[in-house]
Amino acid sequence: MTSPLDSGHVAADGHGLFRSSALWLAAMSGALGGLLFGYDWVVIGGAKPFYERFFHLDAPAMQGWAMSCALIGCLFGAVFSGALSNRFGRKRLLTLSAAVFAVSSLGTGLAFQLSAFIAWRILGGFAIGLASGVSPMYIAEISPAHLRGRLVSLNQIAIVVGILLAQVMNWMIARPVSTGASAQQILSSWNGQWGWRWMFAVTAIPSALFLIASLLIPESPRWMAGKGRRGEAERVLERLGGEDYAREVMSDFEKVRRTQPERPFLAELRRPAVRKVLVVGVALAVLQQWCGINVIFNYAQEIFAAAGYQVSDVLFNIVITGAVNLVFTFVAFVTIDRYGRRFLLLTGLVGLISIYTLLGIFYCMHFQGVPMLVLVLAAIACYAMSLAPATWVVIAEIFPNHIRSSAMAIAIAALWSACFLLTYTFPLLNAALGVAGTFWTYAAICLAGAVFLSFCLKETKGRTLEEIGAESATGANS
Repeated sequence: MTSPLDSGHVAADGHGLFRSSALWLAAMSGALGGLLFGYDWVVIGGAKPFYERFFHLDAPAMQGWAMSCALIGCLFGAVFSGALSNRFGRKRLLTLSAAVFAVSSLGTGLAFQLSAFIAWRILGGFAIGLASGVSPMYIAEISPAHLRGRLVSLNQIAIVVGILLAQVMNWMIARPVSTGASAQQILSSWNGQWGWRWMFAVTAIPSALFLIASLLIPESPRWMAGKGRRGEAERVLERLGGEDYAREVMSDFEKVRRTQPERPFLAELRRPAVRKVLVVGVALAVLQQWCGINVIFNYAQEIFAAAGYQVSDVLFNIVITGAVNLVFTFVAFVTIDRYGRRFLLLTGLVGLISIYTLLGIFYCMHFQGVPMLVLVLAAIACYAMSLAPATWVVIAEIFPNHIRSSAMAIAIAALWSACFLLTYTFPLLNAALGVAGTFWTYAAICLAGAVFLSFCLKETKGRTLEEIGAESATGANS
């Protein structure tokens, strides 16, 4: 069946600027997996005070488990995404993740036992893990070199839109809770019985939209070419970028296959150059999580309360953080192909080191209100224009074509493992070190990451996936 996105003339002008509605629509459709990721990642923060009362979660360990259990599913989804997408294609995996997430969202909203709540959250996490590995890879594989940074950044824009959507829905669904309300009053309120359920269940709506979009996009041409379906791959490339673009990509693809015969992934890992680039990808994925910014979203209630805000102010302040996140993600969108991935990453890390250091000092000095909110928003802005989008771009483009799905699966699995540890350990770190000590710990991690990337990460802007992959396989970029 011919996809609606597969029709229409596509051309490139003398400056190489693609004027392809098909290309942008395919990239935006593939990025919808990021919207589900972002929504689910944050919706639990708004529901947290209410489902914890409903399920009587008083111990920090149980609170951390309920908060982070979905990340176990994300980890397994990421682990299996490589083998499944390599066998069945990128498009089918996106469709599967959308369908599973729609079902799990409804299941979470209907859960009346903690065991059912945990099971549905893990299943939803599995769908997110699949999409988080496949969405940026799919977009990178359909993108021309000079637009790849922006197009893959659509995945991060979708994540941020999902975050903001979750924050707005939480704010709209939750009914006001009086200051000083008891645990029993919260439990018996509409929020405690039904509000938190709607926060999860409405995710089925964007999931259904993602499912429909995934059925309409073309398959990744580079995946088809790798499976020997050269004619189909070339036709998709022509629809996305024109005949010249298709010939150029296929020529580069065949040249790499002739000069570097494909070998099994484990055999490729015997190459020092391949191991090095995998280490860079894994380290960057872990750093995106361990830089600490996600605790501001997941534990926004605690952070704003520690800064002196009342319960009634918290959800509104969380919406503000989402708006800042969205605006500065667009800053990255317009700069990543101009200034490059490496520049944005290092700039963002230096900014986070400075902001976290100040946050720790201000907490020690018992600052409250606006100064704390400004620093939190500055950290989110810094992260949104650097680590958040650039990480997805880099790990989608630095691996050779024939091992990209497996290598990305490892990197994304590392990301979700780091995410689980971050989410689970934040209450423990907070209890042991205090808020100030926790932020100083994250500042130290950002410093180590900046040093590592300054020595090990090379710039990739403006280069084809085949050029980058060939250099990664041979170590020519070392």
